[in-house]
Amino acid sequence: MKIVIQGAGEVGSHLAKMLSHEANDITVIDDNAERLAALTAIADISTILSPPSSIKGMRDADVPHADLFISVVPFVPQEVNIVSALLAKNLGATKVTARISDNNYLATENKILFKQMGIELMFYPERLAADEICDLLKHSSSVESMDFARGKLQIEAFRLEEDSPLLDMKIAEFAAITSKADLQFRVIAITRGSKTIMPKFDTKLLYHDLVFIVATKEGIAFLSKFLGHSTVEIDSVMILGGSRIAELTALQLSSKISRVTILEKDRETAIKLSGKLAGKNVQVVIGDGRNTDFLVEEGIKEYDAFVALTKNDEANVLACVMAKRFGIRRTVAEVENIEYIRLAEEMGVDSIINKKLITAGRLFKYTVSGKARLIKYMSGTDAEVLEYIVPEGAQITKAPLKDFRFPKDAVIGGIIRGRESLIAVGETLIQPFDRVAVFALPEAVSEVDKCFR
Repeated sequence: MKIVIQGAGEVGSHLAKMLSHEANDITVIDDNAERLAALTAIADISTILSPPSSIKGMRDADVPHADLFISVVPFVPQEVNIVSALLAKNLGATKVTARISDNNYLATENKILFKQMGIELMFYPERLAADEICDLLKHSSSVESMDFARGKLQIEAFRLEEDSPLLDMKIAEFAAITSKADLQFRVIAITRGSKTIMPKFDTKLLYHDLVFIVATKEGIAFLSKFLGHSTVEIDSVMILGGSRIAELTALQLSSKISRVTILEKDRETAIKLSGKLAGKNVQVVIGDGRNTDFLVEEGIKEYDAFVALTKNDEANVLACVMAKRFGIRRTVAEVENIEYIRLAEEMGVDSIINKKLITAGRLFKYTVSGKARLIKYMSGTDAEVLEYIVPEGAQITKAPLKDFRFPKDAVIGGIIRGRESLIAVGETLIQPFDRVAVFALPEAVSEVDKCFR
């Protein structure tokens, strides 16, 4: 697949690196030679040094023959990305997408307008991050979560601490215990250190493993209780930092919970934010949320969750650690430096938000076949989650899973068949029109895609 990415900022660079692993033909356009040089050092791509929206630069990158054009130019008004996408479409690119920074553009009528103009997808990383935060706060007993078919199937990630009943237990032993409760579930992956493992029956679970499990809604409730992860009802949230993500998160939460408070140390930013959120169930307080005395004065102990969304990764992580010490049971930190994610998890932060990973997951679905309905990256693992609607005649329908040569670095977790939710086992025969949840490492995605053709 020929993909042209305009913009070698954080999002564009991460996306290029990820997509280059899939044997795609990747070209990146940017007007900063240093950014391009840094990118070529870590990814197998071609580069074009050119200003954004330059028709000559686009022609040099062979945009007229591109299957996908992605405009993610950093530090520019959103109009630059929109114009670039429109130019790419008119030059002949099959699909085009643009990064935006105006939430109003995502209104249904506006999305239809842009689609008529030729832009298939517009994405707002801050909005995607806010959506993710709100989803995490709904699933408060796990580190990471994902719903299929409105919760009929769920993927949850649980961290094994020193008091976990699963320590030193083999997958087969875990399955035997839970089967007594007539529970259908499947351990689909384990992250151990920096490595993601697709487990076998004899795989032993160790301290600090991040275990990804797919189960029915009832099964997840049983597992949470079994693992000692009690569900926390989130009805009040304190947010550190008055960023765009904070604003969008507060807007979503304000109609769903009783209390939302944003702490912002910059007076001008706080006043402006307060004006934007006027009339909503949100309080904006001026003050430095990194100060423990200030947090106590603002009643941090009375909140169910603490979300740190400043521009400083270290401040976000340390603030969440501090919130934990105050007794907050659910913490979320924005960590944009991917190298810090593992450290933040080890320090006890419950969930990590990273705009690059979330945005990459949203865009990645355009690089596999049209059969991939949904793709998401889950923090704490290199793997991605794919949801397929199985077409008639697909290879995967030819034999039960135990007899089908499915890629070794991927696992079929669950199936939605009509109103029924099923956990995939060896005897399962996938049928046309099933919705199938797949957990796969990046190097296996293209092979997985072939199975559903």
